Amino acid sequence: MKEMEFKVISKEKNEMVLEVINADRTLLIPLVEELNRDEMVEGATYHYDHPYLENPTLKIKVKSGKPQAAIKRAAKKLEKLFEELEKNFEKAIKSPK
Repeated sequence: MKEMEFKVISKEKNEMVLEVINADRTLLIPLVEELNRDEMVEGATYHYDHPYLENPTLKIKVKSGKPQAAIKRAAKKLEKLFEELEKNFEKAIKSPK
């Protein structure tokens, strides 16, 4: 799997639109969900005009702070979540019930 990359389409003080290159919905959907759980985020969405012909765009608008900081916070939370998932999975396969 190729690494997801982000390209800035537009950037304002409290809003940012990014093109997501090599997008993987398995990661993009949880990222948007985590962003929307953040109290400092007004809203986050992703959009495909056509999933096979172009890359999706990620739009984030914050109430306070910077959009980049919100994305970093969400990514760190997801990293911890996936690490915990991996640990639990490893534990489960080592000691099946």
